[in-house]
Amino acid sequence: MRYIITGGAGFIGHNVVRRLEERGHECFIIDSNTNYGFVHKAELEYLTQARKQRMRSNIHYLDLRDHKQIEDFMRTFAHGTVAVIHLASFPRQKVFSNNPIWGAEVMGTGLINLLELCKNYKIPKFVYVSSSMVYGDFRDGVRETDDCRPVGQYGIMKYMGEKLVEDYHNRGAFNYTIVRPSAVYGEYDVEDRVVSKFLLAAMRGGTLTVHGAHESLDFTHVDDAADGIVLAATKDAANGNVYNITRNASKSMTLLDAAALCIKIAGKGKIDIQDRDMAFPSRGRLNTDRARSDLGFNPIVNVKEGFKRYHQWFLESKYWQTKL
Repeated sequence: MRYIITGGAGFIGHNVVRRLEERGHECFIIDSNTNYGFVHKAELEYLTQARKQRMRSNIHYLDLRDHKQIEDFMRTFAHGTVAVIHLASFPRQKVFSNNPIWGAEVMGTGLINLLELCKNYKIPKFVYVSSSMVYGDFRDGVRETDDCRPVGQYGIMKYMGEKLVEDYHNRGAFNYTIVRPSAVYGEYDVEDRVVSKFLLAAMRGGTLTVHGAHESLDFTHVDDAADGIVLAATKDAANGNVYNITRNASKSMTLLDAAALCIKIAGKGKIDIQDRDMAFPSRGRLNTDRARSDLGFNPIVNVKEGFKRYHQWFLESKYWQTKL
């Protein structure tokens, strides 16, 4: 089967491509290779090359905002494609807030361009990778049927994207599946994320700043997130449904717990507790019963193991060997 993956050279995206390739599928990747204004040039170059070496598929460096570029690509590769998996997006609230116009163009105009072309070229299925941020403030156990009350521009844009995808489906364009991951971390990610910053600060013997000691996240290793996205893309049972794709551990892990675990793994570091960042919603664990039942989703990487694997990758990475 043939799949088109936008953002397929990214952190989550290249892991999705690898799993599809392992299953014998043909993948075509669209990626802008941008640093979103926050990834250091040397780090991006290293990650781009390292991720490419883990895949067989070619990467087409295109800007989703450029309708002609994407139409030329679709004219060449849409025939025989069974699904588009749309991962290309601004990565999170902080980055969107720094560049709201650019972010809106990528998450709005870029998405509309892609949806129109998927409709015009009769691609059977569209998989939209959304975010747990669409729920806004929530406690443990939130389900896909619960109300979405996004807080902040990033969550609002993600939820808008969900509604656009549903609208195209309702007008007969294609089948769809929506996936909502949460707090994805792991090897080959960029430095400027929660788990990355915690681990690297600990490995340097520095201070881990915790914004809200009792705030919790549904930390999900990238292997489990990628497995869930591939299941959503390849199983007909997923059509027309929304899925939480997260670790959903038996017990919530607070930011303070996560910081303490990083210090334990690294063997050094100290913690500075600050007030919660009110620009971000309070989040907990997501209920994944629907994904487990419909798709056979079964996340297997617990947080302790996942953090240890990530720490080991930092130790073995050629780029980080020169930085630490």
